[in-house]
Amino acid sequence: MTKDQIRDYLGFYRDLGFDTIYTSLPRTRITPPVQPAEAPAPAKAPAPPVVLPGLAPEGDTLDLIRLDIGDCTRCRLHEQRLNVVYGSGNERARLVFVGEGPGADEDESGLPFVGRAGQLLTQMIDNTAAKEGIPITRGDVYICNVVKCRPPENRTPLPDEMQTCGQFLFRQLMTIKPKAICALGSTAMKALLSPKEGITKLRGQWHQWNGIPVMITYHPSYLLRQYNQEARREAWEDLKTLLHFVYD
Repeated sequence: MTKDQIRDYLGFYRDLGFDTIYTSLPRTRITPPVQPAEAPAPAKAPAPPVVLPGLAPEGDTLDLIRLDIGDCTRCRLHEQRLNVVYGSGNERARLVFVGEGPGADEDESGLPFVGRAGQLLTQMIDNTAAKEGIPITRGDVYICNVVKCRPPENRTPLPDEMQTCGQFLFRQLMTIKPKAICALGSTAMKALLSPKEGITKLRGQWHQWNGIPVMITYHPSYLLRQYNQEARREAWEDLKTLLHFVYD
């Protein structure tokens, strides 16, 4: 074996983390050559927070925002969607619910929260309001999503998709100017607040977005899972607190 081959052989094992090898010759300590110290790799920068862009033209209306969205092709989400799912409900609502993005049923109908999760949300709003003596139903609130097109396979929207669509969510909220906003799930929470903590720590508490109180709670699709009985109870308590704050 040549010197170059030996050097390559030892270098191979040194790279694997060995500093001793055994051969048929008398055992000899193999000390790797001293390498110059390498500068530590720079720490990977954290992903930038998703912040809704502050764009709200003077005299904005929900109809103008919908017209500006048009047959949107601003991000990759348009490639597989059927319909833009803009929002629905009372345009003068005192309470706005913000979800993550459309699912298959919403993509087909063009309306937010009409599938299983939407039916649960409707029950939560109607039943909680009735039990608490608050004379409202789902039709009295406004419901929309962070992104307006269905992500493929219902995956979580990516930060750049949330940024692109966020301008329209910002305008919707600034046009309605509700008394409070309910962020449904971690994606809506991140879009509105860019928090450092997770939803389990922040739900049920009041936060602020552009001076508007925000209540964070679980997304209805999370509550549909059978093992989330405690989460369901917490979500109903959050909603009770929210409805009394807005309508009492």
